[in-house]
Amino acid sequence: MALASPVDYAGTFTSSQKHHSFVMPGCNGLRCSTIGFGNKSRAAGHLVVRAMSMDRPKLDFSNSNWKDQFQEDFDRRFSLPHLTDIIDVESRPTTFSLKSRAPLENVTGSSEESWNGYVNDDDRALLKVIKFASPTSAGADCIDPDCSWVEQWVHRAGPRKQIYFEPQCVKAGIVTCGGLCPGLNDVIRQIVLTLEKYGVKNIVGIQHGFRGFFEDHLAEVPLNRHVVQNINLAGGSFLGVSRGGASISDIVDSIQARRLDMLFVLGGNGTHAGADAIHDECRKRKLKVSIIGVPKTIDNDILLMDKTFGFDTAVEAAQRAINSAYIEAHSAFHGIGLVKLMGRSSGFITMHASLSSGQVDICLIPEVPFTLDGPNGVLRHLEHLIETKGFALMCVAEGAGQEYLQRSNATDASGNMVLGDIGAHLQQKIKSHFREINVHSDVKYIDPTYMLRAVRANASDAILCTVLGQNAVHGAFAGFSGITTGICNTHNVYLPIPEVIKTPRLVDPNSRMWHRCLTSTGQPDFC
Repeated sequence: MALASPVDYAGTFTSSQKHHSFVMPGCNGLRCSTIGFGNKSRAAGHLVVRAMSMDRPKLDFSNSNWKDQFQEDFDRRFSLPHLTDIIDVESRPTTFSLKSRAPLENVTGSSEESWNGYVNDDDRALLKVIKFASPTSAGADCIDPDCSWVEQWVHRAGPRKQIYFEPQCVKAGIVTCGGLCPGLNDVIRQIVLTLEKYGVKNIVGIQHGFRGFFEDHLAEVPLNRHVVQNINLAGGSFLGVSRGGASISDIVDSIQARRLDMLFVLGGNGTHAGADAIHDECRKRKLKVSIIGVPKTIDNDILLMDKTFGFDTAVEAAQRAINSAYIEAHSAFHGIGLVKLMGRSSGFITMHASLSSGQVDICLIPEVPFTLDGPNGVLRHLEHLIETKGFALMCVAEGAGQEYLQRSNATDASGNMVLGDIGAHLQQKIKSHFREINVHSDVKYIDPTYMLRAVRANASDAILCTVLGQNAVHGAFAGFSGITTGICNTHNVYLPIPEVIKTPRLVDPNSRMWHRCLTSTGQPDFC
């Protein structure tokens, strides 16, 4: 696909950091390239931000109608696929209602039969809510050099008055893919309860991810209110998980053979890509099947969404490991606590866990390059911490510093590159460094990875899971397919799957949240 020409914005800052490219979480599909900088300046320079469209037509900002062109392209990309796009299907009044058995009374005391709990098909929520005055503002996400305000509206989630399935005839399936994540059982439970609220009687679980579609010994699991009533009280997945799976054609063959009308797919970026491919194949075959994604990743790395379920729980669970490392480091002579947290390409867990702890001295994430050796390196700062406070606490994301490790071409079942252990590498580097300078150190390394993802969802995530599960069902009955549901600027929305899987959502090194983390840790620019 063609990229639009870069648009350059210039502002002043001081840094000698090398140029690097990354995708900002607020770029909404734009790949942003910037000269990064930390909180210690050394040389004069200019901030250059380049916004390059990944799949939209080139915008000529000298054309007075460029906003119309942008809006037309945006509306096209964020239009929700619907069953009526490919087949003739009539809608019918919904069977979902929360109104009481007795007629409601309005403020005048007269009987009121209607219930205003439905979402209008034309309801929209804003994708962005901040109007930046300058491209040099922290976290600025601008379309043009003048940071012009352009409204970007996405579809509001929720129950509709008209539905496109007969609930008594529906067979719905639920599948959980990828790795474990706090809240999976909460979402499964809420999907089942909401389907039953519509009147669906035939609900099944597909065991162990997409594998359940082609492994003969993995039978469907019948689901109902009694089966799922208490599954949210435990971590893990009631249906089991796995990575990888059969070909898309084979999966759709299985969907047809099972006579599924709806499939709810719980997973991250890779799983959503698979769900979108299944949706496309169903459309090619003109099947009346609704494929709905529910974003699941503790890394919080799905584009456009405020957060994904499991993230808050993971940050909370990480505190136990960080607090243990802090006590070990604080109690030892020249103690150094080192904690490695999950985050393959995104450092959200590590950043938020460091902020939450308030005790972390060094936070290392994949989005911000760092050096280990030299006068401005991490090891020299550790020396400084040992000299000044007697101990230190470090928190590192698993995907950080991979350039220091021997790379392999190995991939996991999901196609992700197998990462080297940056935690173990840092542990050895720190020990070797302090031996070389003849200073005693006591390094304690903690890797709580599987402890974070296997726990039960906390209260915050449990609420989010409830909302996502309900909205997934509402979206299916509304006739949508190839969509996912999430929270955008505190509002619940539906988004086309292709728009959220273009690239992982990353921490923006120029965001206020990363700046807050740097303020909390007090760490310098490691370059």
